[in-house]
Amino acid sequence: MNFSIQPVLENQEYQLIPLQQGDFESLYEVASDPKVWEQHPNKERYKRDVFEIFFKGAIESKGAFKITNKASGEILGSSRYYDFNENDRSIFVGYTFYGTNSWGKGINPQVKKLMLDYIFQYVDKVYFHIGENNLRSQISMERLGGKKIAEEEVAYFGEPARTNFVYEIKKENWLE
Repeated sequence: MNFSIQPVLENQEYQLIPLQQGDFESLYEVASDPKVWEQHPNKERYKRDVFEIFFKGAIESKGAFKITNKASGEILGSSRYYDFNENDRSIFVGYTFYGTNSWGKGINPQVKKLMLDYIFQYVDKVYFHIGENNLRSQISMERLGGKKIAEEEVAYFGEPARTNFVYEIKKENWLE
């Protein structure tokens, strides 16, 4: 891999900054609302000890970001790149969450556009794991042009396996 999966990405409103150990408290403040995790495979991530495991996985992935509002500096959530496959020329994007005050404001499509525009310089396919009961994320993925291609059991870092749908966006179908 001769590219970074943790660059700084930004547009006029939002910035994706590589996640650092020192970001735990401010990101946990966003993640500590149970509503954030209602549709995610692990509904317990609002609990500090469960989020600590999630955060440790994010740091160890070396592909995680904190998502910030450039004007206010407020942390809105997190996302990451993971599971780069050089032979398949593919990568996953996921583990994305936002605080409820960011919902319905068009932030996720802008963040995903930043991530996809960048990574499609280096890969041909981007995959997403979406929890089988996470209707919000499934709808969001379809709006981005993602196609559901599989269903599989996924064991998130430090968590038991849960059923996820796999969505795919191909470089040739991505409209920049």
